[in-house]
Amino acid sequence: MLLIFTRASGHVPLKILSIEDGTVLKSFNHLLHRNKKVDFIEQFNEKLLVKQENENLQIFDVRNAELTEVSSTEFKTPSAFIFLYENQLFLTFRDRTVAVWNFRGELVTSFEDHLLWHPDCNTNNIYITSDQDLIISYCKAESEDHWVEGNAGSINISNILTGKCLAKINVSSGCPTIDECGSNHGGLKKQIHSRMRSTVAEALEDITALFYDEERNEIYTGNRHGLVHVWSN
Repeated sequence: MLLIFTRASGHVPLKILSIEDGTVLKSFNHLLHRNKKVDFIEQFNEKLLVKQENENLQIFDVRNAELTEVSSTEFKTPSAFIFLYENQLFLTFRDRTVAVWNFRGELVTSFEDHLLWHPDCNTNNIYITSDQDLIISYCKAESEDHWVEGNAGSINISNILTGKCLAKINVSSGCPTIDECGSNHGGLKKQIHSRMRSTVAEALEDITALFYDEERNEIYTGNRHGLVHVWSN
């Protein structure tokens, strides 16, 4: 666990603790550029990621003090991270785009067709499989030559290591109608479900949550109307 203390003028005091018993494993000061805002400080195992406003990304190895820098023109401050512990990689999300990086500061993957619906990266609409090889997201719908306007998006499934789009659920790929479950929210009472019908276009509108059941090979989506849809083979 990383503890970040109050910033001094030219550095920030840091401590790395053992989660098991709270033992201080390392205590040190990380140098900072004066008068520059700290965009983020993130810890991934022995790696420390530090980014200041308009400065290079610093990847610091706390074991041997080895420092790697990535140019600020190549690495823009993301709105969110997802660390991939199995692959020793990390995902960054910025302006609807997803990228995969390694801890040598190298861009591993750019996705060919995975423009997220939400510009601020709503991670409720993103699922990473347990093998950390696939990413499933609610994305902007795309036709052959342009982005489709309107409220209906698409559910895109892409390979994390190659960036290839493997499958997509959109208005043109689904069946005309699908089942959905609605519920009334009567305080703490048990929810009462009713069967309804909805078009694929309606089910792909305003999705607020996405989950993939890896055992059943089913995708569950919820929308702002409180409806849950199940997408299954």
